[in-house]
Amino acid sequence: MMSPTRMTVLCVEDEEEQLTLRRMIFEAAGFEFLGARGGAQALDLFRTRAIDAVVLDYWMSGMNGLTLATEMKRERPTLPIIMLSGFASLPGEGDGIVDAWLQKAGIDPEFLVARVQDLIRRNLPNSSE
Repeated sequence: MMSPTRMTVLCVEDEEEQLTLRRMIFEAAGFEFLGARGGAQALDLFRTRAIDAVVLDYWMSGMNGLTLATEMKRERPTLPIIMLSGFASLPGEGDGIVDAWLQKAGIDPEFLVARVQDLIRRNLPNSSE
């Protein structure tokens, strides 16, 4: 069972309309939402805020999602990270850097939220914390 405290998700996306859509989806599901338009802004939020899960776009200008995920996992190896991509999978998928790869196009918002919730639950030391 999830803790009664509000979970925080960081979404990283360089397309404003996609970021706005994810904000609506996660806030409607009861999450605190943090949005970043690129890797540098995401790392700043990651290092200064309590974050329970990250949803990344793979293709971003400046820093791709896999590079960003690698840096985040270096600092917090158990942080749940979901990568969204136009591809079903990409090189690095099986190396443990990200916890799930999902196709960006046509993703069901309820499925995305449920996947994030599931990964957060798995990351909790026990359900009473």
